[in-house]
Amino acid sequence: MIQIERILDQAIEKDASDIHFICGNKPMLRIIRELRPVEECEELTPEDMNEIYDYLVRGNIEKDTVYKETRKLDTSLEYADKRFRVNISSSEDVPLFTLRIIKSELPKFEDLGVPDIVRRMTFQPQGLMLVTGKTNSGKTTTLSALINEINETQNKKILTLESPVEYKHHSKKSIIVQKEVGIGGDSLCYSDGVKNSLREDCDIVVVGEIRDKETMDAAIETAEAGHLVIGTLHTKSCAETIDRMINFYDISDQQTIKYLIASLLKLVISQRLLKGTDGKLVLVPEVMVVDNIVAGLIRKEKISVSEIEDAIQSNLEKGSIGLINSIAELFVDDKITLEQAKAQIEEKNIETLNRTIMQLRIKKNK
Repeated sequence: MIQIERILDQAIEKDASDIHFICGNKPMLRIIRELRPVEECEELTPEDMNEIYDYLVRGNIEKDTVYKETRKLDTSLEYADKRFRVNISSSEDVPLFTLRIIKSELPKFEDLGVPDIVRRMTFQPQGLMLVTGKTNSGKTTTLSALINEINETQNKKILTLESPVEYKHHSKKSIIVQKEVGIGGDSLCYSDGVKNSLREDCDIVVVGEIRDKETMDAAIETAEAGHLVIGTLHTKSCAETIDRMINFYDISDQQTIKYLIASLLKLVISQRLLKGTDGKLVLVPEVMVVDNIVAGLIRKEKISVSEIEDAIQSNLEKGSIGLINSIAELFVDDKITLEQAKAQIEEKNIETLNRTIMQLRIKKNK
């Protein structure tokens, strides 16, 4: 019989970010990006997996139905004063589980390494802000810290749409309403939740994930109507984010949507997490502030990723931060190695990285 709670306790004690239960393997903990087995456990059997399923679903008929019909389920678990984001899927007709441990205390915004321009941009009365990056790049933590910062400093009504709700916020200077998206939740889908926000007198709408055209449409409509919309996208750079937004739409509609994006998009932060020289995770941010130059590039008939990257690099005085600058600064500050720095960029940009490192060192030694 598997001791599920003992494994949860160990994950919490070792400050793991994720727990993996996969049939035929020992339970695995992800600790600072490395997967480590729970050595005292045996390899998991199909019977163990069914036992874990029962523990996580807890007899909820609606959740059980969703999993049996779709072979996947996103849910949450509360245990030992901690919240876990739970994903259940299937392999060879046996359920498997990925649990993300949600920190009970949010890190302070200034401690995350997120540039201050991102916080300052939340004072915009309307528009669209995007936090992007691949899976496990810290988007949710950045978003939640941003919400908390607004909550403590601004008098706003904030509506969040999440699947599932992770960090539980409590109203401070702002009013916060958190809604869970999905079957059995507060809103069936993100697009419905965003559309309904227009009737809820919100100042800021936070969209946990923009994953389809319908949600993008709703976010743009809400921003046009005079609200600030903050959302996330799974893209690896600021320039790729623009491309993804446009490609949600048919070619015949793309020119129109380019003009809307150019006028409504205020800022994109694309982030990565690397294991630093001190063994802790380090945030690598790329920030694009949308000024007249970037807006003009977005409106062009053919989007050029290299032109957008050049515009970011030449717009540093307005708060933009190029990826190469961000990486070079982390290396000069001894937070990452040169090998890590070079691994984050294309071979053709190595010379630019070396030149930027040299310039930063000269500036630092003055």
